[in-house]
Amino acid sequence: MEPQQLSQELRQGKSPNMTRRRAIVGLSLLGASMGEIVTLYQTGIVSHLPDPPGQELFNADKVDASDYAYSRFKSPDGPIMIVNYALTAWLAAAGGLDRARRNPLLPIAMGVKVAIDSFISLKLAREEWNDNKALCEYCQVATVCSLASLVLAAPEIVLASRVLLGQGDEKATEV
Repeated sequence: MEPQQLSQELRQGKSPNMTRRRAIVGLSLLGASMGEIVTLYQTGIVSHLPDPPGQELFNADKVDASDYAYSRFKSPDGPIMIVNYALTAWLAAAGGLDRARRNPLLPIAMGVKVAIDSFISLKLAREEWNDNKALCEYCQVATVCSLASLVLAAPEIVLASRVLLGQGDEKATEV
C-alpha cells in the first residue's frame, strides 16, 4: 500500500473496525498520558499527584513512590507505561482500512498485545493494592484503557483469524 493511500484510509476511511481501531489509539494515548503524569511525579518534576476527594482507596503519591513502583528494570514504572501504550497505539494505527484481510497478522498482533496488557494491568493492580493498601488512580485509568481496548479489538481479531484459517470472505465478514 502506498503511503498516500494509507494516509487517506487511516484519516478518512469508514468501517466498524476502523472506528474501533481509532478508539484503541485514543485509549492508548490516554493510557500513555497517565504514564506521563506518573512519570512527572516519579522523577521529581512535580511533588504531588492529586487524588479524588473523599476516596481513601486512592493514594497516588504513596503508590507511585513505593518500592513497588521502582521494582522493574531499575526504573520508575511511569516511563514504562508510556512506551507500552505507545506500542499499542502503533499496532492499532498500523495498516489500512482492510488490514484484517490484507495483513491479518497486524490485528492479531494488536490483539495479543492488548490481551497481555489487560492481564498484566490486572496483575499489577493486585500487586499495587497488596503492597500499598492503596491504588494509583492514574494507573487504574490506564488499566481500564487496556480492558476496553481488548473488548474493542475482539471483532477485528476474529475476522483476521478467520481469514488466516481460510474461511473465506463469505464467512469472514466485518462486524
